Formats: sequence, C-alpha cells, structure tokens
Amino acid sequence: MSQPPKARLIAIDGGETIDFMFNPNQLSFSRSISLEQSQGARTEQGQSKVSFKHPNPYSLTINNILFDTYETGKSVLTYIDKLKKAVEFSEGGEGDKKRPPIYLFNWHEDYLRCFVKTLSYKLTLFLPDGTPVRATVDLTLEEVDYPVSQPGQGASNPSSSQRQKDTRSARQV
Repeated sequence: MSQPPKARLIAIDGGETIDFMFNPNQLSFSRSISLEQSQGARTEQGQSKVSFKHPNPYSLTINNILFDTYETGKSVLTYIDKLKKAVEFSEGGEGDKKRPPIYLFNWHEDYLRCFVKTLSYKLTLFLPDGTPVRATVDLTLEEVDYPVSQPGQGASNPSSSQRQKDTRSARQV
C-alpha cells in the first residue's frame, strides 16, 4: 500500500517549495463579501441601505502543522526558515514590484493559488544542548488571482492557459 501524498506549498513565483512533514488534520476555509453601508440612507422599513461591492478572496487556515526532527537530531529551524521566507517580500513579478512569493497549496489536489498571509510557530521540544527539534506551525493562506496582462505588455490570456501552466509545473515539482 502506498503512502498518502504529503501536503505542500508549491512555489509558483518566488520562494521555494515547502513540503509538510505530516499532513494537516483540518483545513479551514473562509470568505467574506465587501459591502458599504451609507450613513443616513435608509430603506422604507428604516434599515440601512447596503451596497454590495465584491467577494473577498478565500482564506485557508491550517493549524497545528507538525515538524519533528527529533530522530535525526537536526534543528527543526531548517523547515521554519523556509516558512519565514514565505512571509517576506521578494523582487519579481510585473515591473519588479516587491511582493510575497506565490504558492499553490496542494494535498492530493490543487486547493488554492495563494500567498502566506500569516505565520505563527512554536518550538516545543529541544535536545539537551538546546537544539530545537519539534515545532508546531499555524498558517493562513490567502487566495490570489492569476496575473492579468496590462495594456502594452503583450497579449497573454491568464485564465485557463495560466492555470494549466501552474498546475503542470506544480505536478512536476
């Protein structure tokens, strides 16, 4: 019987692929809608008038991701350092704008094209010499859309062709 696939953040643009040591036990998705409530504008029933603006991107929260290097005796910080780089800005993208790396969260299937919005980690086990060998990590990933070409930058259609390219490159990693 083969091992189940490991969850991973596959680097699409910047950063490096991050493999989880153990699969998460829960994925928590959320999304909200932006709206505007006009001060003083009321319906005939006296309720505030609401203008619906747009849906916000999906967020995916993964808590208690375990990294454990106790058996090898090596520092668990090698895994944490990759995650720390995921919340730093990098050069790249259109016009060399500074922005965080873009990933594809994959675990048996492609769930979300995203960036790491928040990272929180705890070092929970140490060797007698102080080397950290176990950590638990909480991540919040936020969905990002596929790039859209700007006028005068060529005619690329980011919709299906970009999605297929991202998915192909993700499967090859």
